[in-house]
Amino acid sequence: MEKNVAADFDPNAPGINNGCYFGLPFTPEEAQLVLLPVPWEVTASYGGGTASAPDAILDASMQVDLYDIHYPGGWERGIGTLEMDDTLQPRSARLRQEALRVMSHLEGGGSPESELMQRRLRRINEASAELNDYVYGEAKRWLDAGKKVGVVGGDHSVPLGLIRAVAGRYPGVGILHVDAHADLREAYEGFTYSHASIMYNALHEAPGVGALVQVGIRDFCDEELEVARADERVVQFTDYELAAAQFEGETWRTVCDRIVAALPRQVYVSFDIDGLSPDNCPHTGTPVPGGLSFREAVYLLAAVVESGREIVGFDLCEVGPSRDGEWDANVGARVLYKLCNLTLKSC
Repeated sequence: MEKNVAADFDPNAPGINNGCYFGLPFTPEEAQLVLLPVPWEVTASYGGGTASAPDAILDASMQVDLYDIHYPGGWERGIGTLEMDDTLQPRSARLRQEALRVMSHLEGGGSPESELMQRRLRRINEASAELNDYVYGEAKRWLDAGKKVGVVGGDHSVPLGLIRAVAGRYPGVGILHVDAHADLREAYEGFTYSHASIMYNALHEAPGVGALVQVGIRDFCDEELEVARADERVVQFTDYELAAAQFEGETWRTVCDRIVAALPRQVYVSFDIDGLSPDNCPHTGTPVPGGLSFREAVYLLAAVVESGREIVGFDLCEVGPSRDGEWDANVGARVLYKLCNLTLKSC
């Protein structure tokens, strides 16, 4: 007789760090949703530390109580954690030093065409492409096994492989992109797979993407606006527009209804933690004033599911752990748990 893993687990007991997010007892094979930790931050262009986020969120997740008001008992359907590739973080750290030299050279007015810079860029871009292929391969393997997949970053470059895999399986899928940044730059600072280029790359390398709905963005350049205006798939709800709507009397419910209406039936959620206000994530790599409150973000995600739409995959990126405490990881763990439960509820 097949063992009932959930029946033998006490959700009221203290969390025990067994290597699985939230201390849950499921192997990936037993789970309906699997989490892929990706400790990578090669192209981070301002603050660093996000490569440590998967481990920091894991530690903080032991403090998350498992009752979820939106989906009580949802954990019983199984949330499994894939084993982290221990080679990724050391490789990321070595390549980040190369990337920092490129950034320093460019910021000092150096030519991007110098032979040394071109060699460094090639190494970084090739390694980033390999990372994308790794994530794609892992994601496709588990999608083919009938699982939902979520990526835990790392910087925001890391989920491209998952987006490619999800878009291949669910043609026409829409991306709900919560972020302070539009991430529509082409090869920012010469890095083809920059964290600032994730949505540009998703639109160009995942042809199954049918819509990109950006929420909370408040830091972007002219080039990104031109990319957005030239692609009818892109719909933007800037932070200023969201705030103005509420200042002028529109409820958050009606704002969320407008956002959700721009999405197709199947939705991939790309959640950059800096989409939240900086009091929630003070150590994220590129914090920007403004942003959604934690409650507004949760309400929006719940509204997607309540509308009858299905969350078919997600990522959580750019959590920047602090040496002074675990607040950022604490918030990240709770966003992750909400993403997990709402994904399971939707399918």
